[in-house]
Amino acid sequence: MLENQTHIKIAIPTADGLLDGHFGGVRQFTLAEVDRQSRAVIRSNVVEAPPHQPGLFPRWLREQGVEVVIVGGIGQRALAIFAEHGIEVCAGQPGSTVESLVAAYLDERLTQPQGCGGHHHDHGHEHSHDHGHEHGPCHGPAH
Repeated sequence: MLENQTHIKIAIPTADGLLDGHFGGVRQFTLAEVDRQSRAVIRSNVVEAPPHQPGLFPRWLREQGVEVVIVGGIGQRALAIFAEHGIEVCAGQPGSTVESLVAAYLDERLTQPQGCGGHHHDHGHEHSHDHGHEHGPCHGPAH
């Protein structure tokens, strides 16, 4: 991200206004444009996600001008594709509000997810293992 850039666009996969924990199955994204100096959300809108295809979301989000994605859980391959598109990926707590996630990003309280390793999300049962596998801080708006 450029140091002199005043606005940043953050994408958050959401369901009912809260962070959706299953990135690959997300149906909508909340796109928040944030002013770095005032630390305020300038505008926010919910957009329908395109039909999921491997590798599509990173390219599509880049076309929307997104520079940061905050996810609840994400696969290793998706992380690599986001990196190829120059989009920073940060781990958030599923069920969090968009506002709290943006604030956590601006305060540099989010970390980079390690990624889920090779398991599928269509288990057919409720599961409670942690998808964050967090490591390392996100760069935040100052970098």
